[in-house]
Amino acid sequence: MSRILLVEDDRDLNLTMKAFLIRKGYEVSSCLDVSEAWDAVAENHIDLVISDIMMRNVDGFEFAHMLREDNQNIPIIFVSALGDINSKTRGFSEGIDDYMVKPVDFAELDLRIKALLRRAGIKERKRIELADFVMDEEERSAILNGSEIKLTSREFDILYKFLSYPKKTFTREALMNEFWPLESEATVRTVDVYVTRIREKTRDSQSFEIVTVRGLGYKAVLR
Repeated sequence: MSRILLVEDDRDLNLTMKAFLIRKGYEVSSCLDVSEAWDAVAENHIDLVISDIMMRNVDGFEFAHMLREDNQNIPIIFVSALGDINSKTRGFSEGIDDYMVKPVDFAELDLRIKALLRRAGIKERKRIELADFVMDEEERSAILNGSEIKLTSREFDILYKFLSYPKKTFTREALMNEFWPLESEATVRTVDVYVTRIREKTRDSQSFEIVTVRGLGYKAVLR
């Protein structure tokens, strides 16, 4: 499943766009300013960025410049009330890939997102198939050596995340932020317990292992 970073300082529009994108099957990290967005980039794998331009402190132009210094390939779409040619020219000069003027047709936005993900070689992943292990996100099933293993909903989501991005290290804090509600009393120790359970249930797999990255968190390593 592709993860989109949404940066929009209008709270109502942010919520509306986020809800639409989630309905379309994307994972969404939504932020109200560039400071929050930069933290999200550091903590999560991001496949595509949608950003406003006129925001407090740091604007979209500078954010795009920062992103391009860090990552030359991530697709960036500007969604802005600024429709003048100078704003568009500056946006593209900073390395963005597409530009839409508000009010935005959400259906068209979805088409443009799919086109950019396709060009970037990022496919919607609904199923993970390894030599002896298969996970189907829509069916919520995990099959090891031909037999289904029982995973809780949270165990499934954590393992699916690991296997979707093999070799990527996920910090305990990032996992807590994504898979536990803000009001939860879970701690980083809770994450360790879940990873231990996942390891126990998948220990017979010869296709992967969940490795501890000392001082950081965990990652999946394919064999």
